[in-house]
Amino acid sequence: MLARAETIAATVENWLAQFERALAEPDDGKLRALFHTDSHWRDLLALTWGIVTIDGLEAIVRELKAYAGLARPAAFKTDSRRAAPRQVTRAGTNAIEAIFKFETQQGRGSGVLRLTPDAGDPNAVKAWTLHTSLNEIKGHEERLGRSQISHKVYSRDFRGPNWLDQRKATAAYVDRDPSVLVIGGGQAGLSIAARLNQLQVDTLVVDREARVGDNWRNRYHALVLHNQAHVNHLPYMPFPPNWPAYIPKDKIAGWFESYVESMEINYWTGTEFEGGSYDNKTGRWSVMLRRPDGSKREMHPRHVVLATGASGAPIVPHLPTLDNFCGAVIHSSQYSDGEAWRGKRVLIVGTGNSGHDIAQDLHSAGAQPTLIQRSPTMVVNVEPSAQLPYALYDEGLSLEDCDLITTSVPLSVARKSHIAITEQAKKLDQTLLDGLARKGFRLDYGDDGTGWQFKYLTRGGGYYFNVGCSDLIVNGEVGLVQYDDVAEFVADGARMRSGETLPADLIVLATGFQGQEHLVRKLFGGDVATRVGPIWGFGEGQELRNMFTRTPQPGLWFIAGSFAQCRIYSKVLGLQIKAIEIGLIH
Repeated sequence: MLARAETIAATVENWLAQFERALAEPDDGKLRALFHTDSHWRDLLALTWGIVTIDGLEAIVRELKAYAGLARPAAFKTDSRRAAPRQVTRAGTNAIEAIFKFETQQGRGSGVLRLTPDAGDPNAVKAWTLHTSLNEIKGHEERLGRSQISHKVYSRDFRGPNWLDQRKATAAYVDRDPSVLVIGGGQAGLSIAARLNQLQVDTLVVDREARVGDNWRNRYHALVLHNQAHVNHLPYMPFPPNWPAYIPKDKIAGWFESYVESMEINYWTGTEFEGGSYDNKTGRWSVMLRRPDGSKREMHPRHVVLATGASGAPIVPHLPTLDNFCGAVIHSSQYSDGEAWRGKRVLIVGTGNSGHDIAQDLHSAGAQPTLIQRSPTMVVNVEPSAQLPYALYDEGLSLEDCDLITTSVPLSVARKSHIAITEQAKKLDQTLLDGLARKGFRLDYGDDGTGWQFKYLTRGGGYYFNVGCSDLIVNGEVGLVQYDDVAEFVADGARMRSGETLPADLIVLATGFQGQEHLVRKLFGGDVATRVGPIWGFGEGQELRNMFTRTPQPGLWFIAGSFAQCRIYSKVLGLQIKAIEIGLIH
């Protein structure tokens, strides 16, 4: 592999120049010569106006030619403002990785190219992965900077409305409807609203909680993010540098309030979205909102964005004989603090993050918790093992570069990478995992050993980041039994097949949440839910189903996921909505 920085840079520029010429030629031969047989192209809107991954030489050449004929990409060059081309190892493969910029008829974009040696000529390189991403639409760039947007705002008219008066009037929507209605005011809703504001698309966020940030503030007392702050920034406003690495829930909640104020996001608290229907003739929704005072407001936005999270309503499974139990039964979403259960005995059904965290909180409060495991669970120490997937963000690159590189990795390559990360984590955590196995804890490591991130992307759970509860299990301070060993629930707890009774005052169902399909059916009816189909997870394609992109139901969009996912893909979603608003796409 080429080593000198200037040689690497020249190699990349040469490939990009050849690529640009090959795209413009009618013959496919020169384009085909630039890619390995086993290669990948991932596009975010730049050429396809979709979120698309194409695998294999022939498919890439065919699709690139088809889309390039319409988009007319040109001016491919490495971007001097971004990380310089360099040698990296991705998914066990040594490659030259370079960030480049380009233009199309309609926009400007960035991309990531990875080159590896040609098997037939070790002195030559071919593309292993290519990523193209739309940054902005020409003539409709994000409204950034401190230019005077409205002369009236800064005219110091002492008899006219001041900034606060105008903000209140704008957010009240007395005489207009928003173009976009966002349901949910967590990191997903705030991210897409901020993006759309900068694209000058009139957007309103509604949330049923009484105060901005309550969707985090009202969670259980000890909740802290499990990944580090530098990965979790919201768009445009990074967290202050003095913040803790792992952010407590109440600090997040307070930041959300500051974010709404600073980014001038129109936000209605205490507002319940009761559902709606879509008029194909007008291209608008008719939706009903219930305000805090009980009054109702009908609105007709062109777009509805569900930002209610990858998970929806709590799953409360039917557990035979649970009705026999005479104590309290709650879902984990209802749990707040272990102090009320000091000295009490608690059974927790479920061994994901929520189940473990609740058990640890109860133990800290002086309760006696026992976990009931229903299915194998992946356990990974929060430090350093759970942070391994974010190693890129520790390499000194800008957040913008890290986000671009992260999105540039196609699914098949990401799977290989996460298999390797999972094996590394297992070695780091071997002592803990052995201790858990001795206690009878059933472990697993995801499909094909792909680890916790793929568990999250496919099912939204099934893992635990150990912040101490696993150690309590190993030490016998938190109990553990298998659900299959429970014969029945009885008035005072659970009777085991061994004949022993586990006494309990409280049973917590840490059994997860239903997918968004359930919410779509509830809010918009069965026809819309059937039309949209599955949401989240991977189907036959290589992208999350119906996420961050146009869906089979016009005007209905979904955004969810981690802070990083919401930061990255809110831009993708926002650009699509803007493109529809100005007539570029339908």
